[in-house]
Amino acid sequence: MRRLLLSNDDGVHAPGLRALYEALEPHARLRVVAPDRDRSGASNSLTLNRPLALTALDNGFHCVDGTPADCVYLGVNGVWDERPDLVISGINHGGNLGDDVLYSGTVAAAMEGRNLGMPAIAMSLVGSRHFATAGRVAASLVGAADRLSLPPRSLLNVNVPDLPWEEIQGFRVTRMGYRGPAERPMEVRDPRGRLRYWIAAVGQNADDGPDTDFAAIEAGYVSITPLQTDLTQRAAIADVQGWLDAFT
Repeated sequence: MRRLLLSNDDGVHAPGLRALYEALEPHARLRVVAPDRDRSGASNSLTLNRPLALTALDNGFHCVDGTPADCVYLGVNGVWDERPDLVISGINHGGNLGDDVLYSGTVAAAMEGRNLGMPAIAMSLVGSRHFATAGRVAASLVGAADRLSLPPRSLLNVNVPDLPWEEIQGFRVTRMGYRGPAERPMEVRDPRGRLRYWIAAVGQNADDGPDTDFAAIEAGYVSITPLQTDLTQRAAIADVQGWLDAFT
């Protein structure tokens, strides 16, 4: 039976992680390693300034006092004898669409799995109600994962509309859309009168064309976006070389 490593960024007690476990338990041998608290927005950070604690919980899950990437690193490397066949991160409470993937701990956990040589999928629910729908999507993708061939250093970012299964319109392969600039931070005063700042909401959609993840979700489709960890903008290499040659 296939071995799956499950992780997330919402924390080991998050309802999305439990829904993912329950949806996949009949289909695979599961290991859960997740942060001990909400680490949303942690992106690809690793904890390098202290040792990490890996704690077994009564339900068989394991938690780590670190980031989502820490969790996958420990889950794959050296803590257990068997390496997983596939890493799945989620189910995130809220979408990871467009530029969100740059900050998302959900996507980062999947990316760490991919960096360690594992096929990987990031799962997000664009809302907070129908985790069972997203779990059913995850189970269908895992069942077909053996037939998918991706280039090296790539993973799937899956976003599911917050709808009952019967209202899902289907599946679409999409590209990332893009958001506009984020809003200004919110100013608050702490109890001692000191000025503090809350990071504010993300910007409005700047590119939500018909082939984007934004458009698929809006139309009620599951969005599946292949991502790559190589951020090189190859189309700009010649221009940058010409610019460099002009002043060196």
